[in-house]
Amino acid sequence: MSIITENTITKNVLENGKFPSNDVMLDLNDLKKVYPTPKGDYVVLEHLNLQIRKEEFVTIIGHSGCGKTTMLSMIAGLNPISGGNISVLGKHIKGPGPDRGVIFQSPSLMPWMTSLQNVLLGVNQVFPHATKAQRNDIAKYYLQKVGLEDAFHKKASELSQGMQQRVGIARAFAIKPKVLLLDEPFGMLDSLTRGELQDILIEIWNKEKITAVMITHDVDEAIFLADRVVMMTSGPRAKIGDVLDIDFKRPRTRKSVLEHDDYYKYRKHLIDFLEH
Repeated sequence: MSIITENTITKNVLENGKFPSNDVMLDLNDLKKVYPTPKGDYVVLEHLNLQIRKEEFVTIIGHSGCGKTTMLSMIAGLNPISGGNISVLGKHIKGPGPDRGVIFQSPSLMPWMTSLQNVLLGVNQVFPHATKAQRNDIAKYYLQKVGLEDAFHKKASELSQGMQQRVGIARAFAIKPKVLLLDEPFGMLDSLTRGELQDILIEIWNKEKITAVMITHDVDEAIFLADRVVMMTSGPRAKIGDVLDIDFKRPRTRKSVLEHDDYYKYRKHLIDFLEH
């Protein structure tokens, strides 16, 4: 097991403590977020530094209110940056873009549209030069991957919460983003549905290998899905407190993870961090 604190993060990679630039997909450099209040500035995040490599799956955990969702919304370009910068493949982001797909806790579908129409909203924007048939094929392919081949023409309002989230997953992968951002996508689901969607997510991810950043409150989910688990300190002025490498081979099964000798060591380390 490899446990890396913030002060030593990635120093074993290069002397300057950073990954090689051609290996980095997402770079958060000295990130800061400030909200003005009547009593003065409230600093949510400060001196937050994190590099995420190409094709890496990173999960983010931390106490409620530590700024996890704020950080993710800044990466998505939905929340202005107060200081520092965020880069995708070395280019500073300036707002939302198709290079970053987002899966929210609530699927945020258009309830009067069908599953297919909801996925096509993004596909039509990102692939305007493709033919209508090609765009339909892309949307249908990803709906099939999430197990909704029989629900192409069902309105979102007719779908269960779990099925709606499947549409959200299909929609995010269908636009072929460079970075996939997931904000507790399974947090509102029952444990059985949650497990099913974790399996679907990781199955598609294993094939697509899109760099992924996922917020979760679930320690077991964080370990099962991730290459690294990033732990954030409590706010205000939250930053990266610790990083844990998860050294399980891919593709993984839930059974192989639970039976691995290091599983409970990883779990204890994350729980110990959260309890302090």
